[in-house]
Amino acid sequence: MAKVNTTESVEALAAEIGENVYIDIAKWHLYLREAHLHTVLAQQLFPLLEKNGVNEDEVLRILQGTIVKLGGGKRELPLSDLVPVQAQVQLMDVLEEFQRNM
Repeated sequence: MAKVNTTESVEALAAEIGENVYIDIAKWHLYLREAHLHTVLAQQLFPLLEKNGVNEDEVLRILQGTIVKLGGGKRELPLSDLVPVQAQVQLMDVLEEFQRNM
């Protein structure tokens, strides 16, 4: 039963991330749900919330380790390079709020 709750929690976190965090491409805001990156990110971030809470350094490490393929795979960039500082702040806010409500 805990697996169902965890799955639902990850999905809820993914929805929050997808609606609030974006990448900036040529001054266009592409929200992570539209880029299909919200679930992958939530799956990596949720364990942090369960064990030791939100740590900005660990979140940045996850963003840096999440590779995004561009141009049909011609280029690869870490997600941290595509998410502007304001959206990173928003991500931290989402994570802190989500953890408070857990």
